[in-house]
Amino acid sequence: MRVCVAMTGASGSLYALRLVQALVGAGVGVDVIVSKAAQLVFATETPVSLPGKPQGQAQVLREYVNANSEQLRVFAREDWMAPWASGSGQPGPVVVCPCSTGTLSAIATGASNNLIERAADVALKERRQLILVPREAPYSEIHLQNMLNLTRMGAVILPASPGFYHQPQSIEDLIDFVVARILNQLNIDHQLMPAWGKDHPSTEDPS
Repeated sequence: MRVCVAMTGASGSLYALRLVQALVGAGVGVDVIVSKAAQLVFATETPVSLPGKPQGQAQVLREYVNANSEQLRVFAREDWMAPWASGSGQPGPVVVCPCSTGTLSAIATGASNNLIERAADVALKERRQLILVPREAPYSEIHLQNMLNLTRMGAVILPASPGFYHQPQSIEDLIDFVVARILNQLNIDHQLMPAWGKDHPSTEDPS
């Protein structure tokens, strides 16, 4: 199994890093595509500075998540020969994390101006899994309409909105909450968050 993780220019690059790390740790191959705006956000929000070229991005990400060249690959935004650009080649689910509202709009209208948008478009047309992780507040009617349209097309809208019932003690706990939800959608086992009710004591049948 391979998963495409597309990183765009919304705030929330820490979610993307943790997701890639968790996927590699679960033995899942990861193919990454990084938008130009995402490079700027990474430099602003994280200790990771992504170079402009895919080869440099791959080296930095592999070192960060402790992956080899087979476990983690990076494709250029204009690489139309990448497997993710075609329904006959696309090997698995696509996750756009974080998903900017601009990318959300482009996917909803089938723009396909770069490999990120094309990979999402292929996932929709081939009825494969597409998970979009927006991080914006507040949402305009345009954003909400695009989300509704994409949901009707089969995409999963999974906002980066962490919960608090697990009593988070750190930023990492909040990040893991969202990443765990993504992994759940992908049906990938993880230890980031216990399943709801897992540790709840069973109740004896009064009868």
